[in-house]
Amino acid sequence: MLLLRRCRRLTAGLSPAQAQRARPATSTAPSWCGVGGGSRSSSGGGEDGQTSQDPRWRPALAGLLAGTGAVLAYGLHHHKAERPASPMEPALPVFSQAEVSKHGSLEAGVWVTFRGGVYDITEFVAMHPGGDKILLAAGGALEPFWALYAVHSQDHVLDILSEYKVGELDPEDQARQRAVEPSDPYSGDPQRHPVLRVNSAKPFNAEPPPSLLGDSYITPSAIFFKRNHLPVPRVDPASYRLRVEGLPRPLSLSLADLKGRFPKHTVTATLQCAGNRRSEMNAVKQVKGLNWGIAAIGNATWSGALLRDVLREGGWGPEAAAAAAGGGARHVQFEGLDADASGTTYGASIPLNKALSEEGDVLLAYQMNGEDLPADHGYPLRVVVPGTVGARNVKWLGKVIVSREESASHWQQNDYKGFSPGTDWDTVDFKSAPAIQELPVQSAITQPADGAVLERDADGEVTVRGYAWSGGGREVVRVDVSLDGGKTWQVARLREGDGEGEEQGEAPPPPPPPGRAWAWKLWEVVAPLPPGEQQVEIVCKAVDNSYNMQPDSVAPIWNLRGVLSNAWHRVRVTVRED
Repeated sequence: MLLLRRCRRLTAGLSPAQAQRARPATSTAPSWCGVGGGSRSSSGGGEDGQTSQDPRWRPALAGLLAGTGAVLAYGLHHHKAERPASPMEPALPVFSQAEVSKHGSLEAGVWVTFRGGVYDITEFVAMHPGGDKILLAAGGALEPFWALYAVHSQDHVLDILSEYKVGELDPEDQARQRAVEPSDPYSGDPQRHPVLRVNSAKPFNAEPPPSLLGDSYITPSAIFFKRNHLPVPRVDPASYRLRVEGLPRPLSLSLADLKGRFPKHTVTATLQCAGNRRSEMNAVKQVKGLNWGIAAIGNATWSGALLRDVLREGGWGPEAAAAAAGGGARHVQFEGLDADASGTTYGASIPLNKALSEEGDVLLAYQMNGEDLPADHGYPLRVVVPGTVGARNVKWLGKVIVSREESASHWQQNDYKGFSPGTDWDTVDFKSAPAIQELPVQSAITQPADGAVLERDADGEVTVRGYAWSGGGREVVRVDVSLDGGKTWQVARLREGDGEGEEQGEAPPPPPPPGRAWAWKLWEVVAPLPPGEQQVEIVCKAVDNSYNMQPDSVAPIWNLRGVLSNAWHRVRVTVRED
């Protein structure tokens, strides 16, 4: 019946002549109308049968139209069987743009065009996790939306969209569309350092070579990993305003206000993407997300106004905070100025007590490493939440809201959450897991590189270097290194700060205050290579001051989004004899 309704809907609202043109002869009816023995039947029986109404396809198209990675992944997971070849189908009907435009609402049906094709997505709209955003393309072209979410321009996504194809766009209208090409929303993105390893170009996501990452305690801004979800917005600092809501006295602050009315505070803090080291989970079993190596992490000095000072300016003193807490205020939401085609901005939130804590060090930062924020890192203002996953450190900050509820953003509610290895895209319920805030203890080897060839010199030693960090302000107190795959261990030397004073015989800097170890530690060990071994597996693992330790393998912590990857890091090298 669903297929029959779809076939009837193709001619709904058309004139008799148009309906006749859109209605193929019975003897040659295409298989998508459920006639003539095509491979897609309404019975749904058998593994090969897939109908265009199968709701399992619908979330995948949501990802296509809304740019939602996790939603797209859900749909792709369900595309488990190759569709059998369909019998020869007759030419699809041709529609003018005027005819397509009539199908711009749920009542009239929702049609869109893409690369000369016409697609009926009416039955999909109700399943769209992004709500009404999909209707922005109704009756028109998908290209402007596709340009915004270029990361989804892949053959298997186009194959999914083809399931909804009902016709071809008139050639004259195709020519008119080509004459008005959608502007590239990424054309204003800044230039990037050529050394970066690019995981996706649009939006831009890249990490530095690990060997450079371990060279400096403070990561230079140019090679600090870039994690963008949308195009980099162009913000005029002269007209910029930060809106702060949910306070007794809402605020609208200029950049000059933030710099002049509030004390400047500087903190050295490490930011790490939730997907750092996802490639190691992919090696166990494919996950959905950017294939980050070990360098989606960096350490920088950040300067700006303390968030708690700004909240107090708006009347959020101890009495107001206590009263509001009794009424249920528990979160601080952040909204960026980076937006998709519908105007929906990137958003996230953190617990209110983190924002208000004198030990929380949450910044409204306007400087990175002593200079204005680079465009890729949130110019002119971002929030820096030390000890917290990078996804909550919202860039290009436009609004702060004290709220009873977490951010309703997709990236807070339906992404950046961890699940059991037994949870898959058939069973996942994003509402069942809390949003990631603090990250687990982490370490990785930056030198030597995996696959490197080492020369065994007279000393027979190798220098191993890396980084270690733990979330929530927990201090890394030890890094263990093994050169025989984890059978025996040595303790690495930890480095606080840039290490220059230590090299000159000066005392090391004092440890950070308890609970405020926001920055990573670089570490080093010089150890003998195992005698006679040509293939050596080097392993590292870190321990923090709560005695949290890294798990020994990836499989027990594998999850469908590939986040929170912190198993022992392993590199395998070849040793050549002199």
